[in-house]
Amino acid sequence: MHRLAALLLCLITPSAFAITADELAVKNIEAKGGLDKLHALKALRLAGRMRLQNDTLELALVTLVKQPGSIRYEATLQGLTQVQAYDGSQAWQINPFQGRKDPEKLSADDAKGLGEDAADFTGVLVDYQKKNYKLDYLGTEDIDGTDAHKLRVTRPNGDIATVYLDPDHFLEIRSVERRIEHGVPVETVTDFGDYEQVQGVYLPFSSESGRKGSTDRQKVQFEKVEANPTVADSQFQFPAK
Repeated sequence: MHRLAALLLCLITPSAFAITADELAVKNIEAKGGLDKLHALKALRLAGRMRLQNDTLELALVTLVKQPGSIRYEATLQGLTQVQAYDGSQAWQINPFQGRKDPEKLSADDAKGLGEDAADFTGVLVDYQKKNYKLDYLGTEDIDGTDAHKLRVTRPNGDIATVYLDPDHFLEIRSVERRIEHGVPVETVTDFGDYEQVQGVYLPFSSESGRKGSTDRQKVQFEKVEANPTVADSQFQFPAK
């Protein structure tokens, strides 16, 4: 009798405790503060530090994001500032570290990553249906001792983001972005941490990222985040001559 009860328990447990991709997306959105507060976040200004080359190089970092779909990165070292920006249609950069002081337009492949960063600045799962993303639940996977929920997000252009959610708080702890750049698949792993609340929305204030399989990690720590600052559209547009 006990063996029969155990067998029945094994049969019903998977369905009784099953969770869907949609349910995990809802839990993630609720954990961040809910859709109303996420939608109220129209712009962000994030200021902090970025460390490279095994922490031997530190740059001041400012990130500006503005809906719908504009983003700008500024990294400053020894008085020189590298800029990468996207205004929703065109991406461009200024890279004085390569001896280029004039703005130059970026290719469509280079623009793609910036566009996705802008669209998903509060998380790839937020409004994923409106963005026409396809969502699949892949079970759980051990991430540094945490049995994280694993979700695959497929974008209309074929790029894939694999997102790992903490099983207790349902916030992202890792993402793996797979993009086709110049005909070659490139995978970038990013670990998130130090979540803090900004105007009712929980955002990660720290991250570590790098190419999959590489030991070279880019570490970002934000120290000040402003919600809905006044940001001119010209900040994201290719500078006029």
